[in-house]
Amino acid sequence: MTPQIVIHRNAIEPIACISTAWAMVKQQYWLFVGMCAVGLLIASAVPLGILTGPMMCGFYIAFLNLRRGRPIEFATLFKGFDFFGPSLVATLLHVLPILAVVIPAYFLFYVGMIVSIAAQSGGDEPNPAAFMGVMGFFILFWIAMVIIIIFISIGFSFTYPLIVDRKLSGLDAIKWSFKGALANFWRLLGMTLLTGLLAIAGMMLCYVGVFLVFPILYGAIGVAYEKVFGLSEDDMAMNLPPPPPSF
Repeated sequence: MTPQIVIHRNAIEPIACISTAWAMVKQQYWLFVGMCAVGLLIASAVPLGILTGPMMCGFYIAFLNLRRGRPIEFATLFKGFDFFGPSLVATLLHVLPILAVVIPAYFLFYVGMIVSIAAQSGGDEPNPAAFMGVMGFFILFWIAMVIIIIFISIGFSFTYPLIVDRKLSGLDAIKWSFKGALANFWRLLGMTLLTGLLAIAGMMLCYVGVFLVFPILYGAIGVAYEKVFGLSEDDMAMNLPPPPPSF
């Protein structure tokens, strides 16, 4: 049975989420950098992001534990495998639809290139109109694709925190994540653009710098999750000592 979940609208302040995330992770900054680096390396070792879900769940377990004032350690990252099934479903439902559009798009692009080149070679004078038409269509197509990918990624923003904090199935986590994201879409988009600039700045430092900003990027999502959904009271209740016996 899915627990009662309340969504708060317009609850995200992009700059405040990023600054709060930094204030939290800087307490154990290098631990989070190490978890992000190892998690991303493990996630990239298997195709289709099969190990991405457990690594993301492990990070959010650590972040939410930090938020609750609980101790964390590097091994916390691997507790994400406790949620392997739901996180795998969520990851595949995120990745596969994008691949289903991107791969045929590349195929059609190269076919169009070959056809336009063949059309030019068959005439007396080369006509760049066909080539420019293919390129123009491809550019417009990719602009639309980027918009769609951004929309989907924003919709999935809270999926992994919901899996670990509310113990939801993959499908339920995606459903509630989209509801929460759409209720805060423009503010979440603003935060995504700001964190994207941080990621670009990190990549400019010989790419290694991106690992230095990932704790802040993921942490900002964790803070935004708390603003939109709040932290699970059931999780906190389960960790309280049992009540004294009654007489």
